[in-house]
Amino acid sequence: MQTGIFAFPSHEMILELEKQLTYARVENWINHDLFTLQWCLLVVVLIVPWIIWWRYVDKRRLLEISLAGAMVLIICSYLDAVLSEFGLWSYNYEIIPVWPRLISADFTVLPVLYMFIYQYFRRWKHYIWVMILAAAVWSFICEPGLKWLDIYHPYSWKYYYSFPIYVAIGVLVKWLVQMLLASQNHHSEPQSKID
Repeated sequence: MQTGIFAFPSHEMILELEKQLTYARVENWINHDLFTLQWCLLVVVLIVPWIIWWRYVDKRRLLEISLAGAMVLIICSYLDAVLSEFGLWSYNYEIIPVWPRLISADFTVLPVLYMFIYQYFRRWKHYIWVMILAAAVWSFICEPGLKWLDIYHPYSWKYYYSFPIYVAIGVLVKWLVQMLLASQNHHSEPQSKID
């Protein structure tokens, strides 16, 4: 469809471009990513933290802690998808080609890290301090490390942009989980029966 001097792509054109992009990603993944040192590292990092988490998670608070982790997973995955789609960064190695994001971080490292912080630091004061430390480590050590390993490539992104986002995710998740728990506890209190 054309309007004036500007041409707008049709849905069919967009679908065809998406197919071509998917085929290109698969081809690149097979010939560039699969079974490389970086790929193997990403697979190990995808699995091992969950094994550690299962060993040390407080099973009495499993649903509460898992809820916090699920929220982190959703938020991080969404932010990663949107911001990388706008070209702020890219990943040179992927575990699977149809999900071109750093799923080892979005699905494992960050959720597990946040769940352990949530589990072990119940008081807000301690939680915030540990969250600041974790955000600093992830922003200023892990992200540059991923760049050094040629897994992550920031374009219009600086490491210090990530720092407040990681802290904000932790604060938001703790606040949301606590609000949900408070609401649940309020509604599960025994009510007097009127006969």
